[in-house]
Formats: sequence, C-alpha cells, structure tokens
Amino acid sequence: MPDGIQRSHAYRPVADRFLPAAAARAEIAAPRRDVRPHTPARPSLAVVPSAPPPRPGLGALLVATGDLRADDLAEARAARRGTTLRLGDVLLSRGLLTAPALFRGLARLYGTTLADLDSDPPDVRLIDEAGLDLCFANRCVPWKRVGDTTIIACAYPDRFARIAPQLPAHFGRLRMVVASGAQVEAALIGLRHRHLVQRAETRVQGDMACRTWNATGTARLWLILAGLLALVFLTSPLTGWAMLTGWAVATLAVNSAVKLAAIVLHTRAKRTPAPEVPAPGPHDPRRRPVVTILVPLYREREIAGRLVKRLERLTYPRELLDICLIVEEDDTLTHATLAAARLPAWMRQVTVPRGGVRTKPRALNFALDFARGSVIGVYDAEDAPAPDQIDRIVARFSLAPPRVACLQGVLDYYNARTNWLSRCFTIEYATWFRLMLPGMAKLGFAVPLGGTTLFFRRAALEHLGGGDAHNVTEDADLGMRLARLGYTTELVNTVTQEEANCRLWPWIKQRSRWIKGYAMTYGVHMRAPMRLWRELGPRGFAGFQIVFLGTLSHLLLAPVLWSYWAFALGIGHPLAAAMPVWMIWTMFATFVLSEAVSIAAGMIAVSTPGRRFLRPWVVTLHVYFPLASLAALKGSGEIVRHPFYWDKTQHGHDDHDEAAQAAPIIPVASRA
Repeated sequence: MPDGIQRSHAYRPVADRFLPAAAARAEIAAPRRDVRPHTPARPSLAVVPSAPPPRPGLGALLVATGDLRADDLAEARAARRGTTLRLGDVLLSRGLLTAPALFRGLARLYGTTLADLDSDPPDVRLIDEAGLDLCFANRCVPWKRVGDTTIIACAYPDRFARIAPQLPAHFGRLRMVVASGAQVEAALIGLRHRHLVQRAETRVQGDMACRTWNATGTARLWLILAGLLALVFLTSPLTGWAMLTGWAVATLAVNSAVKLAAIVLHTRAKRTPAPEVPAPGPHDPRRRPVVTILVPLYREREIAGRLVKRLERLTYPRELLDICLIVEEDDTLTHATLAAARLPAWMRQVTVPRGGVRTKPRALNFALDFARGSVIGVYDAEDAPAPDQIDRIVARFSLAPPRVACLQGVLDYYNARTNWLSRCFTIEYATWFRLMLPGMAKLGFAVPLGGTTLFFRRAALEHLGGGDAHNVTEDADLGMRLARLGYTTELVNTVTQEEANCRLWPWIKQRSRWIKGYAMTYGVHMRAPMRLWRELGPRGFAGFQIVFLGTLSHLLLAPVLWSYWAFALGIGHPLAAAMPVWMIWTMFATFVLSEAVSIAAGMIAVSTPGRRFLRPWVVTLHVYFPLASLAALKGSGEIVRHPFYWDKTQHGHDDHDEAAQAAPIIPVASRA
C-alpha cells in the first residue's frame, strides 16, 4: 500500500480526514513543468504518492463488493486488451457498471474519500490558480483548502502524481480525493461558465475572426457601390448594362470551366480507381483512438430521439466512442426530448450557457473542452451516418501524413423522393460532394468544408482555434483557415444521409444564411490580400476568388443574365441595338455550353446506385437555381442588419430514413 493512503472510512474531523500522516509526507523531487509563466516553480512538493494500487486491482475489488459480475469483468478486460483504455471507461461504455459504483470503487482502491462536488462545490479561486486547461486535460479540480493542504478532486486518480508538479507552489501539501467526471465537468461549467463562453466565442485569432466584422463599414461599402452603379447608369445606361453583363458572363464562364474540369478529373479517376482503405484490425491502439463526435442540437423535438437510434448503428467499439450531444442552456424542448430518449452510457449531454451569440460553431467550441477523443467529428441533428463510417475515418487517419488534418465525408439525402425541391436539392449536393469538392482538391484549391461528417485531428483543430463562433458558415471558413496554416483536407468515400430541405421558405432561409456566411468569409480573408496570396499560393488564391467571389457574383448578377431571355421572346432589351451579331451569338453559345456542363455534371453525380431515378429531374435545375438568387438578396440585407444571426433550419418534418429505422441494432459485444 502506498505511504499516506488510509483505507478507514469511519467518520473523522475534516482536518484528520484530509491531512496525511506526518510519516507519510514524502517529497517528490522531480522538477516541475510549469505551464503558467506567472506561477513560481517549486523544487519539491509534499504530496501523497500515487503509485499503481496494489493487487487486487479495481476489477477484483468491484467483484468483491458485488458491484460487478465476474463474467462482465472478463468481457471488459478482453475489450481493453491491447489498448490504453482504462478499465472503468470500458465498463461504463458497455453498460456493465454504473458511474456511482465505479467512483466508489476508485475511492476504496486509493484509500481516500469520494467527494460530492454538487453539494459541496469547489473553491473557484483555486480553479483559477490551477488553470482551466490543466483541469480539463486531467478531469480534476482543486476542491478546497484545509490548513496547509489543498485537496484535489480527481476523476482519474492515476493521474494525480502527474498533475501535482504542475500545480502552484503555494498550494502546499496536496491530498487527493475522488469525484465523478460528470461532477468535475459540471463544477467547471457552473463556476467558470462566463470564462468558458468567452473562450468559445474568441478561440479564433482576431485577424481571421468575424467578431471584428464592421457592419457599419459594410453598409457604407454597399451604399458606395450602389451609388457608383447608379451614377454609371444615369450617365450611360448602355455602359452600366455592359459592365454588369460582362461581369456576369465572366463569372458564369469561369464557374462552368471549373465544373468542366471537375467532370474531366472525375472521369479520369474512375478509370484508375484508388484502392479501398481497409478497416483496421481490432484492438490496435495506433489506429483505434478514442473518437469524440460533437452533435449540436437546438429546438429538436422530432429528430433527437431518432438521432440516438442512428448513432447506435455505428460499428466502432463503444468504449472508443465519445458522443457529445450539445444543447443550449435555455433549450428546454431539446432537454426534454433527450431526457425521454434514455441516452446510453457512451453518449452524454453537454449544456452550453448563454452567451453573446447563438451559433453552431460557438456550441462546438464550448464542447471541445469536454471532448475525450484525439479525433473530433461533427454531425448534424438529422444525420444518419454509414455504420462503418468511423472505422473508415480512423483507418484513413492512421495512414495519412500529419498535414492531413481534416477528412470530409459525402452528404446525401434520405428523402429525395418527397417533392421536386428535395429532388433538386439531392442532385445539387451530389454534384457538389461527388464532383466539385474532389475536383477543387485536385486543382489545388482550398476545400470549403461541408457542415457535417467532418473529422479533425484534435491537435490541428485546437491549433486553428476551432470554428469561428461569429461566422454562420463556419465550415467553409474552417476549410480556408486549414489551408492558410498549411494543412490539407481529404475527401473520403463514406456517406451520411440527411434530410433535404423540401419546403420553399425554409430552403430560402437556409440558403440565405449560407450565402451571408460566404460573403463574411470572403471579406474576412481578404483583409490582407497579399498575406492570403503568400499563404495559399497563386493557385489557391485564384481558387478562393472563384469559389467565393465567383459564386456570390453569379448569384447576385443572375437576374442580369435572365434579362437576355428578351432576345428569345422578341422583347426589347437595352443592349439589343448596341450588341453586334457575333457578340449575341457568343453569349448564346456561353449560355448553352454552361447549361450543358451543368446537366452533364448532374447526370454523372446521380449515376450512383439508388440515385438514377433523379436523372430526368436534372434538367429542371435551370428553374431551381434562380431560387438561390432570391436567397442572395435576403442574405445581402442581413449581412448589414444581422451579420451574426443564425437562421435555424428545423428538421424532422420529412424524416423518411427507412434504413435507419428498420436496421437492427448490432449487439455491443460483437463490436469489440
């Protein structure tokens, strides 16, 4: 038994209960690794040593106390074999042991007391002095001072000896008690929620962050541009029409050229398909890390319960999954929905306190501090990922070089047959994820990420500062910042099914948010164009202009191109008399070729099994895309009036994920 650890649980006065015996006050002479420059280092520290507990271990103790069955212990040990997982985490994730029983057992094993942080909260001053980063990294919290001793509550008592040298010198003698991980996290949120919220909202450095967005300056810029354009039209309407037409045709031609290049690259890739990445073997700690999945939820009545069922289909071992369902503090609807869903032990709820903004990236940033995994994934509330998706992601990360910081999966829709809008939405996304994004990556462009089925190396994500809490398309912005810092994104052929937005006004609201975010992302990254050129390189810089400025220009100027239907209908047009015949035919050829490229891309994108029924609907995209121009007008106004407003898309109105609902739940034991 280590010196200074007492196993008696009889009542004693507080000082006697937490102060070590005099004979046990050994000195730890190892030099301290100071993580706070303002805290003086100390050459030695009086602390109860935390050597590995003597035999019998935790499992045997739990069996002896009747909290765990012997066959369940054998199952957990088999699942843990060859990994770096703790036995307690395996037992909890497999539902073989309750959390209270685990932490009671740890307290007995280490001969200390089980603290109740809910009824006796920690001293917030001690938390500030120790530092939040240390507390989160080790799931510990300085609890209280008793005489010259500071008591440290640990959810992982085996880390106590490693934590001790990093604590401030004036903490004096240290004593360990055990507390549940949930109580440690709840205490940190309850006592330091303002600091945590501020950190979630300001993770991204200022020169790349939207929080310094100047709405007044943006309004002035819009007014100046509108004034100049009006002046040109008043002086020479012909010149004004010619300028707008030239810019609109140029953006149309460039966008079509990129789409054509993506088609060519896709065709070449199909002739020489890349070999499938094999799933890793079981119990390989190098290839099977703990994976945290962050799922932000907001006002989800219809979808939250179904989400739990869909995530239960994942075949990745339960003990290596850490799924965080992120809920806003005042979202009583989702709180009630999740309470009725009966979350399994490997899913947990993270509650985000109120803050200055309410956006998806802010919620993700807040939850990042509570994540256990070295790989961080993001799903949306309506997602139904492929069962082997996490296995494939982990296998690819294990083989990819360190600079590959992000893996992006493919999004598809399970309600494509609902109506015309859902069919067009599905065709559009199939083109984007199966042709355009892979094509952009091969052309050397920075990849604007999708908002879900994203997986990051945690170290890289923290280096980036997480998502921009004030950007309403944090996914596209993340893709740009990854590229600017020298990281790369790979597209992985694993599919997540979602619910396509199939109602007109919600579709316009969702699209206007995306367009507003694209405009903000472009404005933020173009604050220093020469720096952006150096960081992305000439090709990457050109791709940035095409993807963001080209898309925005095309959507806003599309009505100018629509006006040329007047030629076909025999209606007068302002440029009819001024345009030579060759120019009219050139424009006509540009329109036809652009339409042909779009149709070809759509046909190729929906040539996958289960999507061929969409081919007849590809030609109707010519009517579908003008809706985005209406959304662009809405987004252009909001970027001035409400730049950080997140126009929430409600889900669950057309949930036809029959595969997810009918698929049997795979027994946990078979997934090890």
